[in-house]
Amino acid sequence: MTIHIAEGDITTRTRSIIADLRFLEGPLLPILHQVQEEFGYVPSEALPVIAEELNLSRAEVHGVMTFYHDYRDHPTGRHVLKLCRAEACQSMGGDALAERLKTLLGIDFHQTTLDGAVTLEPVYCLGLCACAPAAMLDGEVYGRIDDQMAAELVAEARR
Repeated sequence: MTIHIAEGDITTRTRSIIADLRFLEGPLLPILHQVQEEFGYVPSEALPVIAEELNLSRAEVHGVMTFYHDYRDHPTGRHVLKLCRAEACQSMGGDALAERLKTLLGIDFHQTTLDGAVTLEPVYCLGLCACAPAAMLDGEVYGRIDDQMAAELVAEARR
């Protein structure tokens, strides 16, 4: 799935976000978060604008963006399904669940279904260790996921 946004539009919208948030203490993370909220990802065209406006180097902005795994440099599907890959979830069947979800969706981690509905991402701990294995669909967490619940999550995400 390719989304085309005019570079001028990215620049204008990014500058507007920066204007709203630049006076926060440590504004870079909130700005990156809001840019991603606006576009669904952080376009590469936004990075030099952020760097210029915050008087940072492009390398600093790029380094922060790539350090945090939740920031994306490409569009995702309409729904994002995150599967916990931490030790507690793996010990409770997380590897088998990962394979099941990949099969149901027909994709691997960091990929989006051909219809643009679902992106599958690995995460390292959702904080739901007592209810492993866990996943998050569009910000809502689910625990003790079995094959039936996996199929239900995929069906919900494909709607």
